Formats: sequence, structure tokens, C-alpha cells
Amino acid sequence: MARTRMGVARAIAAAVALIIVGQQAVAAEPAQAETVLAETGASVTEAPIPWQIRLRALGVVTKDLGYVDTLPGSGLSYSNTVTPELDISYFFTDNIAAELILGTTYANIAGQGTIGGLGSIGKVWLLPPTLTLQYHFTDLGAFKPYVGAGVNYTIFYNQDTGSADALKVKNTFGTALQVGFDYMVDEHWGVNFDVKKLFLKPDFDVTVAGAKLTGKAELDPWLIGAGVTYRF
Repeated sequence: MARTRMGVARAIAAAVALIIVGQQAVAAEPAQAETVLAETGASVTEAPIPWQIRLRALGVVTKDLGYVDTLPGSGLSYSNTVTPELDISYFFTDNIAAELILGTTYANIAGQGTIGGLGSIGKVWLLPPTLTLQYHFTDLGAFKPYVGAGVNYTIFYNQDTGSADALKVKNTFGTALQVGFDYMVDEHWGVNFDVKKLFLKPDFDVTVAGAKLTGKAELDPWLIGAGVTYRF
């Protein structure tokens, strides 16, 4: 009988121990699950948002320099314009991004200096896609400034003549410098201000009174833009 009671006591003790261990295991599982979920949630939250688009109003301010070969003292001037512009950015990291700007505008070309009497020489449209590599500063909260540098290829099209008989501005490569900032209202939306300097000096051919002349248009425009940012 004593042995039976001792066996029963041992069985009860073993069952109690098993229950306690089981309760501890069950209690530990939610904590482990919460840890895993917290870690998973943190990784999702911290994952970078790679794509960004901006829609800006862009002011194009040219340098008003240029010349016609073989005509000392000749000069050129160009009209300043305002145009809509779209850009697309891809973030390789939180700090490094590439930006492609897309927009088109026009320039009225007039003679200056010794060719000032020509007045309006013509009008050309420009398509200047520009690709820059940027560094974004991310330790200033919602204020996110950046700098960039890159290349530009400008296409001149729809070239109309004024006082000239014929006008051909040639497509050309250029370089670009950039500085700007985004101010993010939330994770996706923000406002943007951006300034670019393009170094753009296309060659041109112009025919005036039957004489064909060549020269260089030193546009070197400033692109000053402000608009809306969306990240996704």
C-alpha cells in the first residue's frame, strides 16, 4: 500500500511538473512570436522606398552668349521660359539615387553686337533629357537636401527661321550640376525645390541673305524648379 501511495505521489508530482513546464513553454511562445513579428515589422518599415517622381514648374534662364564665326563682335541672346517638367528617381540606397528629368521648352534666338540688326534669327524647341547621380542627406528629419552631377543630351527640333533664311542648331552633349531639397509631409508626399546648371554649347548653321554662316550658341541655362514629390 505504501508503495502504491508513493507511486501515485510520484505520478502526481510528474504530472504537475509536466503541466508547469507546458505552461512555461506556452507562455514563452507568444513572447517569441511577438519578437519575430516585431523584428519582421521593423524590417518591413525600414525597407527603402525605391521609386520617386516629381512634377515641377521649371524656369529656364539662359546665359545669352554665343557668336558667329568670322564675325568679330557678334553675339546671340535667347528667351527665358517657364515649362512643366517631370522627373523620375530610383534610390539604390537611402542616400544614393539616380534622377532622369523629362521636359521640353523653346528658345527665341536674336542677334546682338555686330549682328544685332538681324533681330530675331529664329526659334527652336529643346528636349534636354538629363541624368544625374545624387547624394541625399537623410539625418535632418523631413528636410532632405541633396546634391548631384550628371550628363545631358539636348535635342533641337521644330527649328523655325525669323530673319534668317535657314537655321540648324545641332544636337549636343553637356554636363549638369544640381542642388535641391525635398520636404516630406509624410512617408510618400512632399514638396521639392531644385536648381540645375547645364553646360550646353551647341554648334549651329545659319543662312542669311544667301550666305551660310556657322557659330556656337552658349546657352548654359539655369533650370530652377519647384513642385510636388511622390515616393512609392
